[in-house]
Amino acid sequence: MKTLILTLISVSLVNNVVLSQFLGLCPFLGVSKQTKTALSMGGAVIFVITIASAVTHVLYRLLVLLHVEYLETVTFILIIAALVQLVELFLKKYSTALYNALGVYLPLITTNCAVLGVALTNVQNHYNFITSVVAGFGTALGFTISITILAGIRERIADNDIPHVLQGSPIVLITAGLMAIAFIGFSGLI
Repeated sequence: MKTLILTLISVSLVNNVVLSQFLGLCPFLGVSKQTKTALSMGGAVIFVITIASAVTHVLYRLLVLLHVEYLETVTFILIIAALVQLVELFLKKYSTALYNALGVYLPLITTNCAVLGVALTNVQNHYNFITSVVAGFGTALGFTISITILAGIRERIADNDIPHVLQGSPIVLITAGLMAIAFIGFSGLI
């Protein structure tokens, strides 16, 4: 149990996928305009990464048994794409407003390198099934925390007078960079 808690803290806070590994930046920067949308994207990412971690763990064991583990990347991408399609269909049917708010960034979860990165990291670290799922959930939780914080900052920035040169993407990139620098400094203290 201690190992699982340490894994959860490590992947969500210390080795945050966005702020220390710089994976998943596309949805991180694109969907972080409002906290509601950021939380929704975070929920979708939590679902996809957690389920993908479980399924890819089992699938990788099967690939090893068949001696075709060189197919892991292709197989993992197919699993991730299928899971994202399920999320997209669910949101389109049951939450059209959220589906429209996430827009193009929902299908981008498929190409989100963080999702594939977690699956590959789980394999490389030889995690067992439970640890893979916890690592997947923790990584997605860290993503959700990061995107929500950035969205909160962006909402506050929108209400302030920002020099014209810094409006839009420049201030977001500066803010994200400062978050990463602060985060790396914080994780060095732990």
